Amino acid sequence: MLSATANPAVADVSCTSPAWKAQFHANTTFGGTPKLTTCDTAVSENYGTGDPAGVTLPRDNFAVRWSVARDFGSGGPFTFSAASQDGIRVYLDGVRKIDLWKNVSSTQSKNLNLTVPAGKHTLRVDFVAWTGSANVKFSYAPRSTATVDKVRPLAPTAVTGRLDHATAKAVVSWARNKEMDLADYRVYRRESGKTTWSNVGTTTGTSLANLPTDAGRTYYYEVRAYDKAGNVSAGSADVPVTSIAVAPPAGLAAQGLDAGNKLTWKGVPGAVKYSVEWRAGDGSVRFLGATTTTGYTDATAPRSEKRTYLVRSVDGAGRYSGYAGAEGSRPVAAPYEVTARADAHRVAPTWKVNSATGGAYYGYHVYRSTSLPVDTTGEPVRCDARLTALADGQKQYSCTDTTTAAETTYHYVVKGYDNALDESAASGTASVTTLVSDRDLTPPAAVSGVTAEATEYGITLDWKANTEADLARYVVYVGTVLRGDDGETVCSGGEYAYLDKSTTHHLYAAKPNGGEHCFWIDAVDTSGNSNYRWTKTADTRIVTALDLTPTVPTPPGSPLYLNAQTGTQDAVELSWNAVEGATGYRVYRWDRAAGRYEPLTGADPQAFTSYTDTTAASGTTHYYWVTAVLADGTETAPGADWVPMPPTAG
Repeated sequence: MLSATANPAVADVSCTSPAWKAQFHANTTFGGTPKLTTCDTAVSENYGTGDPAGVTLPRDNFAVRWSVARDFGSGGPFTFSAASQDGIRVYLDGVRKIDLWKNVSSTQSKNLNLTVPAGKHTLRVDFVAWTGSANVKFSYAPRSTATVDKVRPLAPTAVTGRLDHATAKAVVSWARNKEMDLADYRVYRRESGKTTWSNVGTTTGTSLANLPTDAGRTYYYEVRAYDKAGNVSAGSADVPVTSIAVAPPAGLAAQGLDAGNKLTWKGVPGAVKYSVEWRAGDGSVRFLGATTTTGYTDATAPRSEKRTYLVRSVDGAGRYSGYAGAEGSRPVAAPYEVTARADAHRVAPTWKVNSATGGAYYGYHVYRSTSLPVDTTGEPVRCDARLTALADGQKQYSCTDTTTAAETTYHYVVKGYDNALDESAASGTASVTTLVSDRDLTPPAAVSGVTAEATEYGITLDWKANTEADLARYVVYVGTVLRGDDGETVCSGGEYAYLDKSTTHHLYAAKPNGGEHCFWIDAVDTSGNSNYRWTKTADTRIVTALDLTPTVPTPPGSPLYLNAQTGTQDAVELSWNAVEGATGYRVYRWDRAAGRYEPLTGADPQAFTSYTDTTAASGTTHYYWVTAVLADGTETAPGADWVPMPPTAG
């Protein structure tokens, strides 16, 4: 039976075993170059009274030679079966085994039982058709009954083992045996450190998958071949496969996003998927979903509610790791239906939220920009929200932004936030243009001619009067002098006094202790326009106060709290608290010339807790002591205070 046709007498043909190479000759001596060389799957032909198809040969006196080299594995008992008309000879490794070499008028046949040695051998079949009808058939087959075949198959070779992560199974593979009577292969397994083998599977193929009993251990596998007579080979070389016990996911983190809580983690060797679960308030664990990636978003998470997540690794056999845990809280929902109304001087954004579905709102941040998109990474606008409860359960908020300029387009977005100050996603954008302003936006001129002079009774400030018709007031700023390492001097101050627009003088009652002070004066008109607030500059004065501090320090530990104030008619009013057990009080005033505190109340203590000093000179600052006189005649530590006495208006 021809399986292919080749160019005759051109080149040798190579046939893959166990296919036969067939050579056709136009003579009976196999002489000369074959008329055709081709490959046959079997030696089984019936030419009748003609010649072979696919080649030009005489109807009589032609010959065909078939040959094949193949591996018989372990060898063993075989039966060679030959039948032909006319002559046939069969050779094994060049040794003639069957000889039916004669011209006959009917088919002649022969069966031969023999033993084929292990390994590779060559079979050759020579056939001659002399005259008349022609046919030929040859086959060889192992004798596989247990009483005849006692030859063991060879041990399987090229055995490999690997772990299939998709199934968590050990996959053992090997090369197919050469024996023709092979029945199947049986795979055996033993745990590392043990000697007992267990059969884990039988197959006629050349691979087998087996799930190791325990994860995280090493197992050894070997393969044994069985033939149809029940003979078993020796075990193959052992191959190790280490199963993986999947670990809990590392690096589990939960991030609250508008779409839900986003979970991320690191991949786990051996894991084919991950089980995502959460712990309910009653302690039960509830399944959310499974994923083959290293992330999952829980879109079912309620807003403003902390949720505990548990993630487990799952291997290909469905075995679970322990849990990894993380907590996440989904932020409040973004406000919606944001609108904005404007006049020339302010904008009123309005927005809605639904507390039933949007979460627990703690407050709102309003962001503003003159360009799109609105930047929400900076400071929000100072804009206190006002609530209006709507009939449908929604809540509407609005606020007023008074820091806008006229004839300017602004864009607003709103974000809600919870009590952890976690913001929602940004709302939609509301754009609005402020109107043309009819308000006076021109500030007064800067105050000029400012002077500051240190006196015994404080620091006097004077300046030139502003001439604007709409001038409303002057504002005195008092501050502390700051000096940097680079020599820069800064006056850090704040508003100290509002003065009538008719005033160009002010006394700052600074304690004369040598301290340094700084000042500037601002002018404000009836529309609230401030030169300093508009320009952020001022004509600053720095003054060092005189130092009139008494040279006798006040002893500590007094039970008295003295208060000294300038009274009416150029007098100083002193008052203090009563001291339990005191029989009276003595009043003293510092005498700078004498360098001591002089008594004002005479030798006998007075019984009252107040005193009016009508002898205090004006144009300076006075320092006072008051002591309590006890029953034994001793005096307590003094309470102290000071008071400036400006000059008497002349």
